[in-house]
Amino acid sequence: MREILIVVDMQKDFVDGALGTAEAVSIVPKVAEKVRSFQGPVLFTRDTHPENYSQTQEGRRLPVPHCIRGSAGWELCPELRDLARGAEVLDKPTFGSVRLGERLLELDREEPIGGVTLIGLCTDICVISNALLVKAFLPEVTVTVDAACCAGVTPESHRNALAAMKMCQIDIVNE
Repeated sequence: MREILIVVDMQKDFVDGALGTAEAVSIVPKVAEKVRSFQGPVLFTRDTHPENYSQTQEGRRLPVPHCIRGSAGWELCPELRDLARGAEVLDKPTFGSVRLGERLLELDREEPIGGVTLIGLCTDICVISNALLVKAFLPEVTVTVDAACCAGVTPESHRNALAAMKMCQIDIVNE
């Protein structure tokens, strides 16, 4: 059985752009190393918003334009761009990606998946959303989140998200 690595939203706007944090910047080398050393398929997700972001529900609730399709902030951070060449990149319009779940089902039919590991940003929004989604699409597959390769909006919300995922039978490593 193969293992899959999912790199969630390691985009400029979340690292050092519109919604960037020092914690996000600090995980970039660890994320890059994990991608380089991973033996198996790597999927990247990319938060993707339209020009009229401010008119969307998310834009009204989080009035900070970010990850606008085609903008510099939408791009993967420079340290990961080359590593993503040839990998599958899934654009997602919201926190969780139904397309990611569907793609994992396709991959599982081709060759059974034994485990899925998620890393990236933000632990408390998109990582948790996608980890729970993966668990729903593949309930018998081990889902793991590498805490050392994730950062939340705040350190406290990062810890809270990790605790919530543990309660949902998602394995947390490298806390």
